[in-house]
Amino acid sequence: MVTSTGDRDPSSVLDPDFLLGAYATGYFPMADSSTGEICWYSPDPRAIIELDGLRISRSLRHSIRANRFTVRWDSAFEQVIRACSARPETWISEDIIDAYRRLFEQGFAHSVEAWTEGALAGGLYGIALGKAFFGESMFSLQKDASKVALVALVNRLKDTGFLLLDVQFQTPHLKSLGAVEISRTEYLRRLRAAIPLVDKTSGMSHVTGA
Repeated sequence: MVTSTGDRDPSSVLDPDFLLGAYATGYFPMADSSTGEICWYSPDPRAIIELDGLRISRSLRHSIRANRFTVRWDSAFEQVIRACSARPETWISEDIIDAYRRLFEQGFAHSVEAWTEGALAGGLYGIALGKAFFGESMFSLQKDASKVALVALVNRLKDTGFLLLDVQFQTPHLKSLGAVEISRTEYLRRLRAAIPLVDKTSGMSHVTGA
């Protein structure tokens, strides 16, 4: 399911309250790489990583045991999101960056970073809401850097009682890490269990008219 915001001011649909309401109802935004228009997605099927289903290859285990990277949390959020956007075509526009920077300042957006020799080598960012984490994007400048960050994230989510790790769309890379697809109906059931106290009266109803 895809919904466009048309000519609406991106700042009005990317304010923190609206964004959090959207995530609580199963939607996430992406900007058109050519026009910058904000579109909202609620895919069917939806890709998730089961917290007990992360696949760790032999080479990745070696990287972890060798302590090739130091993992840090929330120390370079904007650097991470800009590194994720540094590709020929990207859905991470300046409007998206500004919106998620505001969510970071409010404590909802987070980055997990892999560092080596004082330099950022890879990482990921996403949104934490209730007991759900919505992974947005990842990047790697060195082999296994983003994967090490993902392993650290999954371990932290398990340790803190999270129930859902959403990765949005299935890709060959995510599938190799254990991502699976579930129906939108099943995803929304899990989402309600993970964030039962979030106000769902806001968010995508403003866009869809629901």
